[in-house]
Amino acid sequence: MGLYFYIFEKIFNMKLLILTIGLLALAFAGIAIKIWSKKNGKFAGTCASQNPYLNSEGEACGFCGKMPGEQDCANDKPMV
Repeated sequence: MGLYFYIFEKIFNMKLLILTIGLLALAFAGIAIKIWSKKNGKFAGTCASQNPYLNSEGEACGFCGKMPGEQDCANDKPMV
């Protein structure tokens, strides 16, 4: 009886490991498809200055210097 439970536990752990790896691969594939489908891999509205919860005082973005009312990033260089 003890051997049965040992084998069952090993099989269950392998299934769980395979399921976890599969879900992680699916998540990475989804993010990759989202980046691939965007023009030049850019996402709109990623500047912290556009988020009212992060920028309640209306300050410029610390990365690019963009003010909340501006549409395009002030530092429009692609990141490497």
